[in-house]
Amino acid sequence: MGEDWTNQWSGLRAADSREESRQELRPESPQPRPESPRRHRRETEAGRPIGRRALIVGGAAAAVGGAVLGWDQMAQDGAMREEMARDMWKVPGMRKPRKEGEVDFTGAQWVAASSANWRMADRPADYTIDMVIIHVTQGSFDSAVKVFQNPAHGAAAHYIFRKDGHVAQMIRELDVAYHAGNREYNERSIGIEHEGFVDRPEDFTDEMYRASAQLTARVCARHKIPVDRKHIIGHIEVPEATHTDPGDGWDWDKYMRLVRAARSANA
Repeated sequence: MGEDWTNQWSGLRAADSREESRQELRPESPQPRPESPRRHRRETEAGRPIGRRALIVGGAAAAVGGAVLGWDQMAQDGAMREEMARDMWKVPGMRKPRKEGEVDFTGAQWVAASSANWRMADRPADYTIDMVIIHVTQGSFDSAVKVFQNPAHGAAAHYIFRKDGHVAQMIRELDVAYHAGNREYNERSIGIEHEGFVDRPEDFTDEMYRASAQLTARVCARHKIPVDRKHIIGHIEVPEATHTDPGDGWDWDKYMRLVRAARSANA
């Protein structure tokens, strides 16, 4: 790393900031039918969990001291160091290889969301994933897929479950989906949608509960997320949430029991 990387980073941050400003003007929650309004604290800098790369780069900064980049001065600004670490994957040659149609959960159908409804990232290297957020589509499976493929919608989740237990993955887990209506929670979480309506608990079938619990257990195992209600939450529990999903009809006791069973079986 040298002066070229610093210059590249400055340009990347400027472009990214412009894009983030545009995206924050859009809603970040899918609503095929309108509904009524109703830190895990790891080692942190600037109030956010730090990814593995940020810790590594931070150590490197301390090691090289006042070299060409003036790391001694940058180290005084933890937020800058963290942001530089998070953006390293954007430099040519640093991006992880991706295969079109690849999924993170065996058995999931790949159906790509519009690129306007998520942000490319390199999680958990840049942002630590420590949360699963449960959503309800307020509509059918097909309508939710269609909405998430609409670039004007400005929101999408990583996964959508159908009533029969079928699951589509629309965004890779390493990327940031706009699903929570809260930027920090988007960066820290995996979003899982479920076909149905919050006021119709009969929509939440046993097949859906079991299949979703299997996915959540795998996500928790992969990202070392505790299986508890502090880390597996509903959309309504996101700060400043204006949505009620998954609603009172969602059986949290049943769901968490299934997630724990699946987690134990796959341990």
